Amino acid sequence: MTYTKQLLLVCFISGLFATAQNKKFSLEAIWSGNFRTERLDALHSMNNGKQYSVLNFDRASGTTQIDVYDYKTSNKNKTLVNAANLEGLDRFSDYTFSADETQILLATEVTPIFRRSTLGKYYVYNLNTNVLELVAVEKIQEPTFSPDGTKIAYGYQNNLFVKDLQTGVTQQITFDGEKNKIINGITDWVYEEEFAFVRAFEWNAASNKIAFIRFDETEVPEFSMDVYGTDLYQTQHVFKYPKAGEANAKVSLHIYDVAANTTQDVEFNYADSDLYIPRLTWTNNPDLLSAQVMKRHQNELDLWLVNAASNQSQIILKERDSAYIDVTDNLTFLKDNSFIWTSEKDGFNHIYHYSKEGELISQVTKGNWEVTNYYGFDDKHNTIFYQSTENGSINRDVYAIKLNGRNKTRLTTDTGTNSAAFSADFTYFINTYSSVSTPPVYTLHYAKNGKEIKRIKDNAKLQEKLADYQMAEKQFSTIHVNGNDLNMWMVKPPNFDATKTYPLFMYQYSGPGSQSVANSWHAANDYWYQLLAQKGYIVVCIDGRGTGYKGADFKKVTQNELGKYEVADQIEAARKLGAQAYIDAARIGIWGWSYGGFMSSNALLKGNDVFKMAIAVAPVTSWRFYDTIYTERYMTTPQENPSGYDDNSPINHVDKLKGDYLLIHGTGDDNVHVQNTMRMVEALVQANKQFEWMIYPDKNHGIYGGNTRLHLYTKMTNFIDRTLGN
Repeated sequence: MTYTKQLLLVCFISGLFATAQNKKFSLEAIWSGNFRTERLDALHSMNNGKQYSVLNFDRASGTTQIDVYDYKTSNKNKTLVNAANLEGLDRFSDYTFSADETQILLATEVTPIFRRSTLGKYYVYNLNTNVLELVAVEKIQEPTFSPDGTKIAYGYQNNLFVKDLQTGVTQQITFDGEKNKIINGITDWVYEEEFAFVRAFEWNAASNKIAFIRFDETEVPEFSMDVYGTDLYQTQHVFKYPKAGEANAKVSLHIYDVAANTTQDVEFNYADSDLYIPRLTWTNNPDLLSAQVMKRHQNELDLWLVNAASNQSQIILKERDSAYIDVTDNLTFLKDNSFIWTSEKDGFNHIYHYSKEGELISQVTKGNWEVTNYYGFDDKHNTIFYQSTENGSINRDVYAIKLNGRNKTRLTTDTGTNSAAFSADFTYFINTYSSVSTPPVYTLHYAKNGKEIKRIKDNAKLQEKLADYQMAEKQFSTIHVNGNDLNMWMVKPPNFDATKTYPLFMYQYSGPGSQSVANSWHAANDYWYQLLAQKGYIVVCIDGRGTGYKGADFKKVTQNELGKYEVADQIEAARKLGAQAYIDAARIGIWGWSYGGFMSSNALLKGNDVFKMAIAVAPVTSWRFYDTIYTERYMTTPQENPSGYDDNSPINHVDKLKGDYLLIHGTGDDNVHVQNTMRMVEALVQANKQFEWMIYPDKNHGIYGGNTRLHLYTKMTNFIDRTLGN
């Protein structure tokens, strides 16, 4: 080969390499799922503690199956059930084992109702007999095995039913359920959204009693949404939605005796009947039920023990706070019925151990950091496993600690976000690790010391794909604003030149207890921020006061005045960043979704000398329009705190609009109603303020489906280019 040919070949290869390294992101690539990560779906630790099961989907055949793997070797041991071998069942989307793992509940034809609730057809597959049985002909809610595996309880049309799997007989146990009036055993809209659960019934350990919550929605005001669909006439979706200060559902607690076919009512001796029952948990004693009961202001929480045999109740623990109390999911009753509890009572979220009478035995964890997840208690080794922010508020690590608070061991070593799934006997755990530079990696570890045994799955293919792209580093730091060091990340254009000036585009959510600045792998928006950086924007996110994982005082400073301190922090941070030589202070924008849309609207209006533009997606524009549980937790009621509701609501500051404003909402948003945007639009019109807006018909709070996300982000990108670009 001649020198000239060699030179041409080298130049050609170098050109290809340079091109590969400079591939740019596109909206089409981002929203087509090109950068989706691989996961371990529906992982379940088997009772023997040596194996785990995973739901696998065969794209070629379109069927699903449950495969069992060995923890130590990661080898597949067997397939428990394959939809291809089940007559009349092509696939299933989820599964649940009976306690003895001889039966599997398979979910099919699942359709969403609201954020967490679904309807579906469910089958029980018996691994001993290979028999597949339909639980009910109708689509049902929350089917749940009894602990002995002989029965399934479920909800249907606001009533509860119990099916005997041995006889095939179904018994209806409540009869007064009626749409928009009475719900038995399934939560109403506001409980589902704000207390984050749907199944409001629980089996006891002996499988002979079911505790359930009854919701009387009769006096709750109705909200209606037009559903435009494709027919000639639109339909209307009407449901009960208690807005701040309005009537809640009246809740009551009941215990059904399966053998006697009788139901007893549980009485709580409160003078005020306006209560919440956000959690039910049976103790190891099949006659003792625990119930967490909160006053409407949510600054008082009582843990009750209810004796189903004597129908007597007592409070064994009281939590009080000047602001609010977060409901705990971590209540764990030990063999002696002492219990583990998490609380912020010392200023940070920590683990506590109480006697069965509710006397404090010990505070298990302590320090100026937060316990962010409780994984469970290993009674064989007297050890608690948990996740925390001890390695910095933007990171997560997994720890083990003795019940008495001694011998604390950090089980994960890589800095970033670590999350554990433990085997049933706490011999092993599968760690999911990611960071801003590492996509999710799944590794197997010994629980006793955290030693890694092997890598199960990673996202090396995704990393290889991204190696071809022009990726800018997401840089973590803090910014000192209004007396606080606030967590911040920044993405600069790939070929950043400090002698040039760039427009600044800020993202935030900022809701109470939230976190947007975290050392974890990218979500879809992060690729969008890379696209914007490639266009020449500096993108920044700052977690201001009111956000989480830095202690209760930092989080609860916004109490009774949502939108005051959080907005002040974003405005001042933008002003401070705008003073940097490489940022064009005349071209600063901000955006957010939901609470973030409330924030971006306020920032543009109150900070009209700082922000040139804002995008608000599905924003709250007045807290008077939002639900009771969330809003009153932070604001009390509008009747008690009118100025808190009105002084910081964007709808009351439209006269301050100077910059460019894009308002976006879905008409099918059952959470933050499109009413917020409609009222904001009317206020802007009457103030003679020009703005842009986009409505997505029948789309809910997530605004997705088909090409919707691509259209939405194209709309926003074009708006950014037009208002902040050169």
